[in-house]
Amino acid sequence: MPHDHHAPLSPSDHPYRDDDDTSLTYWQTMEIAVRELLIEKGYLSATQIQEQINTMDERSPANGAALVAKAWTDPTFKKSLINDAGEASRNMGFDIGPMHLIALENSETVHNVIVCTLCSCYPRNLLGLPPDWYKSRAYRSRTVIEPRKVLAEFGLELGEEIQVRVHDSTADMRYIVVPAQPKESIGLSENELKDWVTRDSMIGVGLPRSPI
Repeated sequence: MPHDHHAPLSPSDHPYRDDDDTSLTYWQTMEIAVRELLIEKGYLSATQIQEQINTMDERSPANGAALVAKAWTDPTFKKSLINDAGEASRNMGFDIGPMHLIALENSETVHNVIVCTLCSCYPRNLLGLPPDWYKSRAYRSRTVIEPRKVLAEFGLELGEEIQVRVHDSTADMRYIVVPAQPKESIGLSENELKDWVTRDSMIGVGLPRSPI
């Protein structure tokens, strides 16, 4: 895309721009101080910290999609996921730490939706970073008051015969929705089904959909 301005160019032929750096916040200063102290005392190395950051950055909805796809194809695993989602996730190799995780199964009569009314508690280990709308005050407040209207704004219209259940996450307890498997996807392999599972369907504001 061409630049529509006449600002002087840098040696790399990109326009100069003013730095947008701002002063560090109190918490940013504290994080730097604690991190440097841990490294100085030998409790952690800079490499270990960077490796953990990389691991966190690699978390994505693909992790949760793998759980759902396995639940759709393996009744025994599905039962274990509903009974103890944390243990089932660990058995699949996902590091979710001490988090208490609950899997909520959608059905023909029940639709589950996840929210965090206090802040943005979210199963990041399985779904990656939460979307901006999940953290917004509007979503956090309105979902518990008028869930059907909120879902409709996401394009999800549910019949009155379907009960909508809203689940409020906490710092110690997180949820993941196991959406109902689309009929047209029945018979596909577990690997193929992963592409049908969307992030929004595991939050409850959307449904699985064909990747094509």
